[in-house]
Amino acid sequence: MFPTPVVRVERLLSSELIASITSEIQNSQKHTNAFSDRLSHTPVTSVDANEIYAQLGEIVMPSVVQFGEVLFGETLRWQIKEIWMNVLEPGGRQSIHTHANSFISGVLYLTQPHPSANLVFHKSLGGTNFIFSNHHQGARINAYNGSKWMMPEITPGDLVMFPSYLLHEVPTNQGEQRISIAFNAIPERLDNFGYAIRFA
Repeated sequence: MFPTPVVRVERLLSSELIASITSEIQNSQKHTNAFSDRLSHTPVTSVDANEIYAQLGEIVMPSVVQFGEVLFGETLRWQIKEIWMNVLEPGGRQSIHTHANSFISGVLYLTQPHPSANLVFHKSLGGTNFIFSNHHQGARINAYNGSKWMMPEITPGDLVMFPSYLLHEVPTNQGEQRISIAFNAIPERLDNFGYAIRFA
């Protein structure tokens, strides 16, 4: 009951575009992550900031609209609220977090991540679990009693999307440099039996 949707769109970006973006990010201004000095990000900005972001916004939008229909049961108009690039060096990690003030979050992969640094999703903390659990070496973990789920193998050019409230992290990278682009999206409006809220 009540599954959480996570979508993977394979090879959405061409190898030529990946090469162009990868070259751009190597020369971009970056800030070190607050929790890992082996992770850096470009400033968070809009898709109007440059041609590459604008192009990426156009490429991902049809997938965002389709995923939004899964989440809200209606074809809505969406916009990319913010976008940024991430560079995860060997030994770096991204701590567990959610993306506030948005509804759809996405990650575009520019490099092949090492399996150790695949995206990991976590169940929400509290509210839906028993006070006591039964996690030990002899217990069989399944879709109903597991507390986290790791993305399977990802290839460069893939897009992964998920609801922005979903807890996620990137464990310690035991492989080569991992480069990705993250974005958050919001719909034009949501309507609950005539009580509508609009986002700008």
